Amino acid sequence: MNILVTGGAGYIGSHTIISLIENGFSVIALDNFYSGHKEAVDAVEQLTKADIMLYNGDFSDINLLENIIKKHNISGVIHFAARSLVGESMKRPVEYYKNNISGTIIFLEFLKKNGVNNIVFSSSAAVYGIPVQIPIVETSPITPINVYGFTKTVIENMLESMRGAYGFNYISLRYFNAAGAHKSGVIGEDHNPETHLIPNVLKSIASGEKRATVFGNDYPTKDGTAIRDYIHVSDLSYAHVVAIKHLIESKRGIGNTYNLGCEKGYSVLSVLRKIEEITGRALDIKFAARREGDPAVLVASYEKIRRELGFELKYNIEDIIGSAWKWHSSRLNGYEGGV
Repeated sequence: MNILVTGGAGYIGSHTIISLIENGFSVIALDNFYSGHKEAVDAVEQLTKADIMLYNGDFSDINLLENIIKKHNISGVIHFAARSLVGESMKRPVEYYKNNISGTIIFLEFLKKNGVNNIVFSSSAAVYGIPVQIPIVETSPITPINVYGFTKTVIENMLESMRGAYGFNYISLRYFNAAGAHKSGVIGEDHNPETHLIPNVLKSIASGEKRATVFGNDYPTKDGTAIRDYIHVSDLSYAHVVAIKHLIESKRGIGNTYNLGCEKGYSVLSVLRKIEEITGRALDIKFAARREGDPAVLVASYEKIRRELGFELKYNIEDIIGSAWKWHSSRLNGYEGGV
């Protein structure tokens, strides 16, 4: 079966392509390389020995989509493509509304017109805003506090409306902190700018600086630093395979939403200590003021997807940091140097 992956050259997209191929799917990838890397798809081809059809373009380009549909019998779609930086979304909201919402409206209309009814949507924990309960469950209040989270909320609502009106099959997956790299070390996290704790610190160690900044050490937590939920990118990618399989095998009109986290929180300081332990390097840790809007604790329950779809996590925080270190220590400049 052929699966169209939008944003297939991105961090999670490229890892998901590996999982799809390992589970017997053929992949058609679409990416405009705004934040994705062609080299990531090239590396996946080398690793899997599979041929991946990669199209350069935007997911709302109807002419391009028509070309893809004519050439490939698409059984389902995994939709990653989006602007995804929280801070940037507040400074450039129109771009986020235009790309994430308007672009997805065009895309979903095209899918409906062409009878492609199975879609796994890349959503986000950002839809919850400041949580009112821990762990966060799928029925927790949806109160996004930034433009990025709002765009994800709107698309989730669109998918539910299309399920009711047209018999669409969809699953929305709400990610928490995706981290780590593929065990092979050939693909990993390469963002510019990089905003995530683990890759930022590991890159600093790999460059010889060994610096880490902690935003806030006065939270009501055991060590005063914020607690977050981390999920290995390979676990995350496999969850998409489980989801698309479920949709393809289901009747029309199936819609659901699942959290993807690990149900266990780690404080920023405890993650830094794990990084020191795994890399064998001591960090120069500096404390700074809290960032506005950062809650003390963000931890998700993934009990629902485990119960309903049989999804189980395979990797822990040590696996996350170890695999990420394998990637960053050998590719300090990410994909810049080629594969």
